[in-house]
Amino acid sequence: MDAGITKTVVRPLTAKQLYRPTDLSGLTFSTTAELQPIDGLVGQARAVEAIRFGTRVAKTGFNLFVIGPNGARMQDAVKTMLAAEAAGKPGPSDWVYVNNFADPAKPIAIELPAGRARNFHDAMNKLIDDLKSALPAVFQGEDYQRRQAAIDESFQKRQGEAFSALHDKAAEKDIAILRTPLGFALAPTKNGEVVSPDEFSKWPEAKRREVQAAIKELEKELEHIVRQIPRWETERRDEARQLGRDTAKYAVDQLIEDTKDAFKDISRVVQHIETIRADLIENFGMFVIKHEDDGNEVRDIRTGGPLDRYEVNVLVTQDIDRSVPMIEELHPALGNLIGRIEYVALHGALLTNFRLIKAGAIHRANGGYLLLDARSVLLEPFSWAALKRTLRRGEIAIEDIGRFLGLTSTVSLEPDPIPLKLKVILFGDRMLYFLLAALDPEMAEHFKVLADFENDLPRTPENEAILARLLATLVQREGLNALDRDAVALVLEHAARSAEHASKLSLAVEQLREILIEADFFAREEKRSVISRADVDNTLNARIRRAARLRDRTQEAILDKVALIDTAGTHVGQINGLSVTELGGFSFGRPTRITCQVRPGSGKVVDIEREVELGGPLHSKGVLILSGFLAGQYALDTPMSLFASLVFEQSYGGVEGDSASSAELYALLSALADVPLRQDLAVTGSVNQHGEIQAIGGVNEKIEGFFDICEKRGLTGTQGVLIPQANVQHLMLRKDVLDACAAGRFAVYPIATLNEGIALLTGLAAGVRGSDRSYPLDSVNRRVEDRLRAFASIRRNFANQSNSGGAPAN
Repeated sequence: MDAGITKTVVRPLTAKQLYRPTDLSGLTFSTTAELQPIDGLVGQARAVEAIRFGTRVAKTGFNLFVIGPNGARMQDAVKTMLAAEAAGKPGPSDWVYVNNFADPAKPIAIELPAGRARNFHDAMNKLIDDLKSALPAVFQGEDYQRRQAAIDESFQKRQGEAFSALHDKAAEKDIAILRTPLGFALAPTKNGEVVSPDEFSKWPEAKRREVQAAIKELEKELEHIVRQIPRWETERRDEARQLGRDTAKYAVDQLIEDTKDAFKDISRVVQHIETIRADLIENFGMFVIKHEDDGNEVRDIRTGGPLDRYEVNVLVTQDIDRSVPMIEELHPALGNLIGRIEYVALHGALLTNFRLIKAGAIHRANGGYLLLDARSVLLEPFSWAALKRTLRRGEIAIEDIGRFLGLTSTVSLEPDPIPLKLKVILFGDRMLYFLLAALDPEMAEHFKVLADFENDLPRTPENEAILARLLATLVQREGLNALDRDAVALVLEHAARSAEHASKLSLAVEQLREILIEADFFAREEKRSVISRADVDNTLNARIRRAARLRDRTQEAILDKVALIDTAGTHVGQINGLSVTELGGFSFGRPTRITCQVRPGSGKVVDIEREVELGGPLHSKGVLILSGFLAGQYALDTPMSLFASLVFEQSYGGVEGDSASSAELYALLSALADVPLRQDLAVTGSVNQHGEIQAIGGVNEKIEGFFDICEKRGLTGTQGVLIPQANVQHLMLRKDVLDACAAGRFAVYPIATLNEGIALLTGLAAGVRGSDRSYPLDSVNRRVEDRLRAFASIRRNFANQSNSGGAPAN
């Protein structure tokens, strides 16, 4: 026996269900100027707890990774918290680089108390200036000149006496000492004249041998004297150098002691000044010898003179009364992040020294907090790896990127690494964090604390009051006009719509700030000192108007019947599905015609979008669910002998998502049952294999997209949209849609099951199986099942005919 037909009546939603107004009954104010601004993070208890923990725990690896939605202004919120955490804490030390006199390629890093680095720099500059005057003066003094002359005179006297004695001895033996271009020579003389070789050869043999023996003896003495001259010269230079050292020490000692006195509490500085004293005394000649000027003053400025080795390169300096640093690096290139070594090109060579070492953001933030955008760090070559290396080593080592890439063969510097005491805070979106966590195992080693910002908060009267105070804070911070009570209500209602949930409030603070700034502009244009609800409404409409060119062109194509969408009448196997397009942060809904054709087949439901590779995996999944629904719902004792084709008409781009799966199933059932569907209704919602309608996204935009087409064509009072019942809680529709629904000219129907939807679309009862396991005769489901059985019979007959090779049996 067939079950009786019971037609489920779905009532359209009331205006109260389509929009939830703001409840500000708990706040007494006329404008936001009367509200107390709110400090700290709103609705972010989870993130606040994580940030407090991450900033207070002082163990390696407990850096923070802050994630959340775009527009949450996470950086500003975290900065506010960090400033409160840092208040009262002592600031970090100063750091300087100085010359390493033992190995200039390895500059020395020196730590000083906060604020002392600049004093050290100035003291060394003053010392150098004083030495430039004092040293030349003392070396030009009468005492030094007299003692230097005495040393020179002693050398000349010793040399002269040795040669004079030898000359006298040679004269007694009638031998002369001659100076030639090749050195000294000895020759016999007669009557004071040098004897020529020809004449000497005519002398008697005995006489010649006597003279030759005398010359040989004198040559030995001459050789001894000549060999003594370099030693005497060395002794002269040593005496002169010692005189210079003594003189330089006399000039330097008092200046050095005066400089040391200012830093006697810093042993490392005192040690360096003592090293400078030793180097000054040893290299006093730099102050005495006047170098020829090559006329290139730029060279001295860029590459430095010989005295610049005593300068101090202030890498990082802090104010004495300043708390811990909080540095946000917007361009985290490798050099900007960990510091760099600069070079000067001179005559084709690259030169550098310790004065060309530049601090990076990590140096400036050391002892405090470094804030970085994770995406920016990852986009910069080598920066992510260098950041992890620095955190692992626990010290800041400046790396020369040119050496890594082989771009320079010049000798570089290897500055002393600086101990690291730093909290790094990365900011990024959730997808980036999860990808890094999956693909880079080292991330978990260095960023152990996750601070996840909420997208929204529950829309309670208490939270609406809190968000109203947040608006007051933004107004005060930006120097805007105050908002009146109705303006605050509309902004909060927009926050609920942005959260896509009537019972939630969006925490996209940046978006709220933009709305307030634009509303303030409209108020000032009208010469008003308070922002009204109309100003906020104008702002919201203007923001849509600026971004809605594509939406308007899409609607124009429908109204001009270029894109075929019916809003009246009925058709078999045809339905209006709804989709959402989002471009540049602006979303709009638009209807799309979905059609279906059926015939006997092998049980295959063909998704044309998938076949031509325009359908995404989620869309394809939704279509495959339709096959599962049909197989489990109809003709349970008969093979599925269906071939159906589904398509989004005039769709020339990709299709993704399963929100049209219910509309596709309605079209399929209509084609099978040969029952027309209403075209004045549009449908959205996904469906499962049991025929339950499931929630989808963008429900407000989808409803408004179909409403706009209907309104422009003229509302008939029968038009509307079918949405999943689970989406009712998300509704925050535009005022014009609300007014049309309240006047009965448009309707929004909540659908829980497929049977409810098909009944509304066809005007026929869907039908429920009776005790005999069959559907009622006049129900949609009965017609579908009968059609499927007929398809199975046709296929069976065709198969029998093909097997027999003759005409089908009667």
